[in-house]
Amino acid sequence: MSLVVLAVDDEPPALDELAYLLNADGRVAHVHRAGDATEALRVLRDTEVDAVFLDIRMPGLDGMELARVLRRFAQPPAIVFVTAYDVGAVDAFDLGATDYVRKPVRAERLGESLRRVAGLRSSPAAGPLDEPSIPVELAGTTRMLPRSSVRWVEAQGDYARLHTGDASHLVRVSLATLAERWANGGFVRIHRSYLVQLRLVTELRLTGSGYVVALDGAELPVSRRHTRELKDRLIRAVKHDWTR
Repeated sequence: MSLVVLAVDDEPPALDELAYLLNADGRVAHVHRAGDATEALRVLRDTEVDAVFLDIRMPGLDGMELARVLRRFAQPPAIVFVTAYDVGAVDAFDLGATDYVRKPVRAERLGESLRRVAGLRSSPAAGPLDEPSIPVELAGTTRMLPRSSVRWVEAQGDYARLHTGDASHLVRVSLATLAERWANGGFVRIHRSYLVQLRLVTELRLTGSGYVVALDGAELPVSRRHTRELKDRLIRAVKHDWTR
């Protein structure tokens, strides 16, 4: 797939480098450039692009504000934040960003972002907001982890630890925030310290110290206040599966 992309950065050397790296990737057919959000919107008014590679800290309308505008488009482009800072990672999660790339940008890291954009565009029914993701740190690199790969979440103070099939990731988001944002994705609060993907629960069992749920080889406690709701949700889920 040949991609048309827009690179946005208010620093000319950084914009030149980003455009050069994008042009060097065989999946990119054309790179448009913009030095600020206003210029970017002018380009987008006249040109349809597959993705916007966007700096965050810019004068005037910053990258986050521009991304919020792009989300209101009838067919929004994929958004990839390219920045020297990690303070916007949680906001990128809110905005449904496809990826979050830290400067200095490496060709192979940018290639991974382009692979994700190409994957979205190869499925006409898909869009950048269809697969919610959350930014996580992996070996000093910020990457967007798909929500679908998260099995359960554990509170750790003001942070949350995301447990996947083979790893765990500490993120700067509270469990309460994730419970609210991921409720429509099948995640259920079972305890003040735990949030689980309901479809992965294989057992709800009463023990001497109270109820526990089993999923992915782990047993997690269920608080008394959440037990009835969890039972009701599990029963409804089973009925739905049997009556489809």
